[in-house]
Amino acid sequence: MTYDIAIIGAGMAGASLAWSLGQRSGGRLKVALIEMESQPGYHTTGRSAAFWVASYGGPGIVPLTQASRAFFDTPPPGFCDRPLLGPRAAVMLAPPDDADFHGGALAALATEFDAGGVAYVPVDAAWLAASPLGPMLRPEWLTAGLLQPGCFDIDVAALHQGFLRGVGDWKPTLVRDAEVTGMARRAGAWQIDTRAGPLVATTVVNAAGAWGDVVAGLAGARPRGLQPLRRTMAVLALDPPVAADLPITMDAAERFYFKPDSGRLWLSPHDETPDVPHDVRPDELDLATVIDRFEQAARARVVRLESSWAGLRTFAPDRLPLFGWDGAVDGLFWCTGQGGFGIQTAPAAGDLCAALLLGQAPAVDPAPYSAKRFTI
Repeated sequence: MTYDIAIIGAGMAGASLAWSLGQRSGGRLKVALIEMESQPGYHTTGRSAAFWVASYGGPGIVPLTQASRAFFDTPPPGFCDRPLLGPRAAVMLAPPDDADFHGGALAALATEFDAGGVAYVPVDAAWLAASPLGPMLRPEWLTAGLLQPGCFDIDVAALHQGFLRGVGDWKPTLVRDAEVTGMARRAGAWQIDTRAGPLVATTVVNAAGAWGDVVAGLAGARPRGLQPLRRTMAVLALDPPVAADLPITMDAAERFYFKPDSGRLWLSPHDETPDVPHDVRPDELDLATVIDRFEQAARARVVRLESSWAGLRTFAPDRLPLFGWDGAVDGLFWCTGQGGFGIQTAPAAGDLCAALLLGQAPAVDPAPYSAKRFTI
């Protein structure tokens, strides 16, 4: 089968790009989504903590996050049958050993928010004690914080499925169980060998996430130094139960964060442990460490660990995504390195990459994310 564009990876990066290609081309392109697993989104997409926070990822990511907001607020007709966002405030707390708003971790975050044009409100001990955090945390954790009121939970499944569904009568061809085993460029087209059979495409997009540098090697391109980092999540039952209106809460020193979900607490040690591309599992020590950290901070009692998982967040060396043409290998395009912000930036990132592929004007300046900015 011959395609105009073959996208390797059907997680959020590849799916959002495919949808944007259909939207920008008016459905005139033949696009293949090549997925190594039987279920698209099995790895990072399906293991996201799923929230939209304007400041997340730092000033370099804020333009993509802000440009995605309108899509989340008002999805195109037929994209999904339920809202993509649910209101959820975010609070960054000063830890007891660094509680001065005018110095330390909280002040550093405020400076970062100012640089990115992110709105926030300083909150004091009285506000924190009266919030849903008051009954949960010990007083020493309720001295000072930064409130970001305009944050949200994201329905990741609805977003991903909406992208896979396509635009109107057009949709990409999803090829499952199709791990790429080899690629060769011949006569202006890519011959792509997969475990599901061969494909031919004029252009290949590397949207392989943690496997991005592996795919680059198969295409004969130089790696970009992509590093998968393990992120762990524990799901806890607490006594008293978790308040439904609990904000997303982060230790400003980045030792843990948590959010409510269906009466349970999702708790992460905010870990970024270097790893390799694989079906990652949580480390027992990481789980024990973060539960201990939470118990030291909490009044609430941990009743039990109900479940846990881990995912790989993949970054380039400068922690900005890689978007654009390879520059050295003809017909190879990069759409990877989205780290932990790939869900909340997917609408804008997919549109930006689609515009570059089609030679159209993107809505967000692509220069900071150029795949040509370095090679290793």
